[in-house]
Amino acid sequence: TLIEAAREIMESSRWAALVTLAESGAPRARTMDPFPPDSQFVIWMGTNRLSRKVAEIRRDPRVLVYYQDPGGAGYVTIAGSARLVDDPVEKERRWKSEWDAFYPDREETYLLIAVTPERLEVVNYRAGVAGDSATWGVPAVEFERQ
Repeated sequence: TLIEAAREIMESSRWAALVTLAESGAPRARTMDPFPPDSQFVIWMGTNRLSRKVAEIRRDPRVLVYYQDPGGAGYVTIAGSARLVDDPVEKERRWKSEWDAFYPDREETYLLIAVTPERLEVVNYRAGVAGDSATWGVPAVEFERQ
């Protein structure tokens, strides 16, 4: 399925790009180190609560997450809605030890971003998922809003 083809790329990619919207409406992209999507396909990632992306998400939660297939020419984009999560249990659950140097005062500075998907687009040539050669349309999944 398209979800399985997307998950394959997302789980094999170490990095993803998170795109937020600046106050002017201009897109702002940065490299992130996300966790694999959970069972509901929510993408979790950590950040510093003082970062520009946090202010941008507070102002406008519409985001896009982009994954490049590390083994080929495929990719995944997830358009969705981001929310900021400051729950201590979730933050403990979603932590990578290699982040220690970035968050010396983890309880105060570490914050989670959870991206709930609304639309997924995927091209995964290894899984036989490709765009339309005539229109360049990309296979997509629309998620139900909860």
